[in-house]
Amino acid sequence: MKSAHILIVEDEAKIASLLRDFLSSEGHRVSVLSEGTEVIAWIREQNPDLVLLDLMLPGRDGLSICRELRTFSTVPVIMITARVEEIDRIVGLDLGADDYICKPFSLREVVVRVRGLLRRASAGSAAETEFMLDPVRFEASFRGQRLTLTVGEFRLLYVLVEQPGRVYSRAQLLDLLYLDHRVVTDRTVDTHIKNLRRKLQEVAPEADPIQTVYGAGYKYAIQVTGNSDRS
Repeated sequence: MKSAHILIVEDEAKIASLLRDFLSSEGHRVSVLSEGTEVIAWIREQNPDLVLLDLMLPGRDGLSICRELRTFSTVPVIMITARVEEIDRIVGLDLGADDYICKPFSLREVVVRVRGLLRRASAGSAAETEFMLDPVRFEASFRGQRLTLTVGEFRLLYVLVEQPGRVYSRAQLLDLLYLDHRVVTDRTVDTHIKNLRRKLQEVAPEADPIQTVYGAGYKYAIQVTGNSDRS
């Protein structure tokens, strides 16, 4: 696993120490904060590669920190909390957290989650050279050329490109695309995928960035071309 600078924000000293020691033993440079009010300024100055962020902190809670953090940074965030209710997980992810770990947790599980997020972040840097996506104006370009997309197509592309390599099921994509819970079928996603592939290949005929993972769903794969399988 490539070495990274990781910030742990945790007010329970024992947990913070265990995380610091374990991640340090994996070759990472680790910093620790215990006060929520210190986090934003520290991240602006230090620009870490990943943040492990406790939900309940003195001074300022993790959710509000994550909300402000996403106004200026795309640093991967793993939220750590004792709250296990589904609503807390949903709220955390909606505010921009990339992953969620509930206490008590396995230290080896944390390493696996960290490794996966760092890998996706590295892939995401490459994704930015392929796509420019403006979620406010619903404007998209691929390899420097403007794409004409429907709102549904844009949202689907944005979700996939935001986390390269992550596999989304049709049901997950429907939930993310249609927040008003309208009645649509799984094949709606297939239609969007088909249209997206056609429009991307009009720009670059050899391009095949949106891939089918049979039995699972779809993913965005950077710089994958040639004769990949299709749905």
